[in-house]
Order: sequence, then C-alpha cells, then structure tokens
Amino acid sequence: MTMRPFHRLLPVLLILLLALQQVSAQADTISPRHRALNTAQLRPGLRQYLVYFQFPDKPKMLNFSLWMREISKSQHNGQPVFEVKQSWYNADSNYFRSFHSINSAKDFSPLYHSDAGGTGVRAYNWSAAGVKGADSVAGNKAAGYTLNFDSPNYNWHLDIETFEMLPLAAGKTFYILFYDAGLDPPAYVKYTVTGSEMLTTLDNRQVDCWILHTGGTMPQGGTYEQSFWISKAGHELLKEADSFSGMFRYKIKLPGLTPNLPEVVRQVTAKKS
Repeated sequence: MTMRPFHRLLPVLLILLLALQQVSAQADTISPRHRALNTAQLRPGLRQYLVYFQFPDKPKMLNFSLWMREISKSQHNGQPVFEVKQSWYNADSNYFRSFHSINSAKDFSPLYHSDAGGTGVRAYNWSAAGVKGADSVAGNKAAGYTLNFDSPNYNWHLDIETFEMLPLAAGKTFYILFYDAGLDPPAYVKYTVTGSEMLTTLDNRQVDCWILHTGGTMPQGGTYEQSFWISKAGHELLKEADSFSGMFRYKIKLPGLTPNLPEVVRQVTAKKS
C-alpha cells in the first residue's frame, strides 16, 4: 500500500479537527452531573395550556384538554426546592390526572414524583442513585418499584420546565438525560434549535422565539416529531406542535387572564358552606 506524505494529509486533518471542534462546541450534555440547568430562569406561578388533538381521518373533530402547571418554591427535608403541581382536565372525568413533582432548587434534580388518575396513585422517591416507590403514600401502586441509576437525570414529565432553563442559541444541540418515572430506564434525548420565529400574541404583540425540535421512534413503534417555541427574552414555552404516527397534538400557552378553575371552585364552595 502506498503511503501518502504526511504534509499532504495535514490540511485535511486540520479541517476535520476544526469541524469536530465546531460540532462539539455546539452540543451540550444536560444532566445534574454535566452542564446544569439555569434555575434562575424558572419563574414560579401558574401556567395554563390549551391542548388539542387533531386526527387526519376525522377532519371535523378535535379533542380538547386544559393542562395546568403551577410552580412554587418551598422546603423539602430542609433544603430549598421547586414544587410543580399539574392538573390535566378533559371532557371525560375518567381521563383527569394530577401530578406532584419536587425538585432541588439548586439544579432541578428530582426528589419526588407522583401520578394520580383513574388507575390509582403511583409515587416515587427520586435521587441521583435511583428511584423507589414511596412507602409513605397510602395505596401506592408503585410501592415495590425500584430502579438504580448509573447517572443522575431529569424528570421527563417536566420537559416544559426543563426547556425553559436551557441556554438556547442558534444552532445549539442538547443531549438531555431524561427519565419518566416507572417506565424505560433513563436515556439521552437529542434536542436541536432549528431556527427562530416571531409569534403573535393575543394583543398582537410580536414575540421572538427559538424553535427546539426532537424526533425519533416510539417504544411501541411508529415515529414522532415535536417542536417547541420558547421566547428568547422571557424563556417561556408558548407553543408546542407534536405528531405521533399520524395524530397531531398542539399546546398553546393561555394568557394570565385565564381563570384558575380549582380556585374558582374553592371560592364557590366556601361561600356555600
């Protein structure tokens, strides 16, 4: 085999090295062990999303839901934390679900997560070493569950909050170590900033947003695509568009004037008592 002179290969090697450095510089590994999230960007308060589903084979029908996500700061076992409480409303009460997540205020690493719905309650104590079913929760259907981790990760059920804390920029790629409690083991999920777009709000204000995209194959088969519009100035997730094997789902953040339905019910009940 004829050997090429090294001085002829040097320019090619330098070009490859620079290309690899550029790719590496544009990709961030996001986990509590690697590059952490910027928790200063996560704002406490209530966020409400209109969620609707579109089925191409039923063009005259839409399924609607209201998802509420309330973020607050508190204390858990003597340390400052973020609490995220979610309520998912649907026309059919059988599909109502509520979630309670507790995460470290320092780096948003998960400490606790519970899921309550028509099939019962599943609650987990979460740490860098693994998750275990929470024995203190009555009727916990995940009481005997245990999974050890090789590396600390983030709660995939809080993807919206996680995205709002990313250092988004043009051309950036993120590999986020996510885990969905009780399901498949943790895995890195690739998200890429594919561009930006101006969204028009209800008051016709123009909001410049990054578009974060991911896609792949679902465990049960079929493919999925997800895009998220996150405001550059306020780090708010304003819009999401998903496709799952031919079905489409959209999330639109509702304005602050949207009634807090559980609070309205509490007030009405208090007046009657």
